[in-house]
Amino acid sequence: MAEGLRERKKRQTRQYISDVATGLFLERGFEAVTVAEIAAAADVSVNTVYNYFPAKEDLFFDRSAGTVDRLARWVRGRDAGESAARAVLRELRGEVEAVSPRVGLMEGYDRFMRVIHEAPPLRSRLWSLQQEIHDTLEAALREETGAPAGDPLPDLMAGQICWIHQSVFVTIGREMLAGRKPVEVSREVLVLLDDIEDLLSETVLNYAVRAAA
Repeated sequence: MAEGLRERKKRQTRQYISDVATGLFLERGFEAVTVAEIAAAADVSVNTVYNYFPAKEDLFFDRSAGTVDRLARWVRGRDAGESAARAVLRELRGEVEAVSPRVGLMEGYDRFMRVIHEAPPLRSRLWSLQQEIHDTLEAALREETGAPAGDPLPDLMAGQICWIHQSVFVTIGREMLAGRKPVEVSREVLVLLDDIEDLLSETVLNYAVRAAA
């Protein structure tokens, strides 16, 4: 169904407020900027900001929704004969090899990471997002394998796969903060992914293999 005028205006307003807030956060730091200042800069009321973003942290992590279910989507979309872990490794290699901004391989990502490091509320929210990613992946693995509610294996496997994902993002964030070039970091992270795969057990690498059609 085509997007209506009202929905489009709401989406554009939400995006504009988020963009204004992000600019202020990058310029002055997360804790130095108030919601009232964001509202004034975006020429909207404080209530309007809160209507779109219930918490100040939501303004910074506005695009996190696509991140929370990313691993679950990759697992659900795995190829025939491919396991959950190998699907995630394949997708990550593709993103890293393409020097994709979706994994932080872009100029200016160091500024984004610096804001997080300097703001305890953002670090706390980031931890919560990582837990959401884990829980969403666990639910997908449980559904994909038909595991019963009491089976601990989907939770354990989600932890292993999230470790792959987090190791890549932590490394990229650290290297970009150090002022490295995205292309240089990309090459090194591809080697890291090979090292990670070597460390994974056959149990992990062969879990939730999709049956051939």
